[in-house]
Amino acid sequence: MLSKLVSQLQPSPTLALAAKAKELKASGKDVISLTVGEPDWETYDVAKKSGIDAINKGITRYTPASGSAEIKEAVVKLINSQLGTSYKMNNVTVTAGAKFILFSALNSLLDPDDEVILPAPFWVSYTAMVDLCRAKPVILETGLEANFKVTAEQIEKAITSKTKLIMLNSPSNPTGMVYSKDELRQIADVLMKHPDIAIVSDDIYNQLCFNNDGFAPHLLQVEPSLGDRCVCVNGVSKAYAMTGWRIGWATGPENIIKAMTNFQSQALGAASSISQMASAAALNEAHRDVKNALTQLNQRREFGFEKLSSVPGFKLLNPEGAFYFWISISDLMSKSNSKFTLNDSRAYSSALLEEKNVVVVPGQEFGCDGYIRVSYAVENESMSKAVERFTEFNRSFL
Repeated sequence: MLSKLVSQLQPSPTLALAAKAKELKASGKDVISLTVGEPDWETYDVAKKSGIDAINKGITRYTPASGSAEIKEAVVKLINSQLGTSYKMNNVTVTAGAKFILFSALNSLLDPDDEVILPAPFWVSYTAMVDLCRAKPVILETGLEANFKVTAEQIEKAITSKTKLIMLNSPSNPTGMVYSKDELRQIADVLMKHPDIAIVSDDIYNQLCFNNDGFAPHLLQVEPSLGDRCVCVNGVSKAYAMTGWRIGWATGPENIIKAMTNFQSQALGAASSISQMASAAALNEAHRDVKNALTQLNQRREFGFEKLSSVPGFKLLNPEGAFYFWISISDLMSKSNSKFTLNDSRAYSSALLEEKNVVVVPGQEFGCDGYIRVSYAVENESMSKAVERFTEFNRSFL
């Protein structure tokens, strides 16, 4: 009785692996999970307090489908200060998580058979969302030699009469790489020649960037005129450690934002009023908390990079943002030991879990085999234990 489209739909692999790790831990296994895109530190106190205050003050009713005035004002203030934009409240819509914001944007922009340019590796849900809109993903492969970043030339060659949208993600999930202003300038020059192509910029990790600015360079900084067709997506999950609060937003041209709000009003209603108040407080008052978290994250990045670089069979770059290592396991592919044959990254991840109780995400889920994604949003002790297990496991194939 199910539709053909939904029958072919697979669950989110990252969420499934995280659930598997929790299940194994509950059964008593000494599992190290390096899978989920979630900070391991607590939501900041200012957000917690605001959420509790909202409950105690009775701020527990429906809000407008586009979000409360408090959260929209906070978003406008933050984004305009970062990007130099001049967004107003009618340029913002807020709903239950950046994931649904992305889905709302795609549903508001795409018709069946439209083409969507997706640089690979890409976040695991992008292709599924495009499929659910009955549009066509056009995958542009990148590699280690290009720091896993798509070039302007690749984009220009991929554009056809059916191209409706391009999705950009910087810092990237899964690679942690960040587009420079020069690289964004070149991409902007291509897009300026094609005024009918919309842009969705997934900025969810933009404040987790290891540069002097504290946030990633952005397309709208180098070419503000693209703002009339660019939807910027963000949320509180990553930088503010609020994954369970489920608040995401989009900023963009008023006509697209209005269409997204209409879609959200029918599909979801409004986000939690309590979460919106907590998120507004985080955006307005947690700047030092974010900075301190970034300092800690940078220390974990340097520690993890040094440790993982010593593992036989691993090749990796030091990420510039987010909290993932994107590790090449190409030297291990097609190798065998007495128990396992590593035909692909899924086989590697499955064997690693079975043999060493370490959970990672295979690169195939991100559209790029021969790699694994490893989160370093964990304590150094857990990373050290994982490296010992990686080393023992890999050596059995080399």
